[in-house]
Amino acid sequence: MEESQYGNLLQLHGIKPTANRIIILRAIAVAKYPMSLKEIEEAIVTIDKSNISRTLALFRENHLVHDMEDGNGNVKYEVCFSHSEDSDDDEHVHFYCEGCRKIFCFEDTPIPQVQLPQGFEKNSINYMMKGLCPSCARKRALRSIKS
Repeated sequence: MEESQYGNLLQLHGIKPTANRIIILRAIAVAKYPMSLKEIEEAIVTIDKSNISRTLALFRENHLVHDMEDGNGNVKYEVCFSHSEDSDDDEHVHFYCEGCRKIFCFEDTPIPQVQLPQGFEKNSINYMMKGLCPSCARKRALRSIKS
């Protein structure tokens, strides 16, 4: 993503682009995986934890980031490429590797449609699959061959 696009993405979601918000958005966007608050803090040493936390809350409220539980009780964040500040049209499947504990985004894998019982309203979906990534599966297979 080019530098000018960060400010545009913030504005698209109804968020005033400030220097700190652009820095936080960039840190999350360049990551190849969803990041925890601690990982974001480590990537941005120039902004304090409370400012990062408040900014993440603002981003969530305006559908600029997804937050998800990673399978271990930790919250991770990733940029949501929805087209509106009012809804999230960038829902996709996530895969948590129980070996390396990384989360992978399967953006081209649609989330199955679930018919809710009458009276229930969906606000969001967090579809998390768990297992082993190809690298960890190979390592496990090699260990079992050696045993």
